[in-house]
Amino acid sequence: MATDAWQQARSATVALWRRVRPEHADEVGTDLDVLRRQVLAARAAEDADTEEALAAPWRLQLQHLLRTVPGFAEELRGLLDEHLLPVLPPQGQEGPSTVVMRAEAHDHARVYMAVRDQHITGA
Repeated sequence: MATDAWQQARSATVALWRRVRPEHADEVGTDLDVLRRQVLAARAAEDADTEEALAAPWRLQLQHLLRTVPGFAEELRGLLDEHLLPVLPPQGQEGPSTVVMRAEAHDHARVYMAVRDQHITGA
């Protein structure tokens, strides 16, 4: 992300946090700066596993806020639509999607489902 785009996205994210969890907004800004450096290093090393691992705690935080803060879904959608998705490269602008998977296994059958990569080892 270019510096100007990054600063705008960071500022918008901190502003959202300031509205929903003001006591954590400054910490979130610092955490985002650290996260950006880590993600850029992972990308430079072509380390997709590390990049994915870095996103996991943020997903958990957002899921928690979605469950506990009334109106947060609309706030988050606005942040994504207005500030975050526009600064992504074209291949990242699709935005989040919903995936629904259902499976039914009988007897000794196994079901393996994945939205992304899946690695199965062992018997």
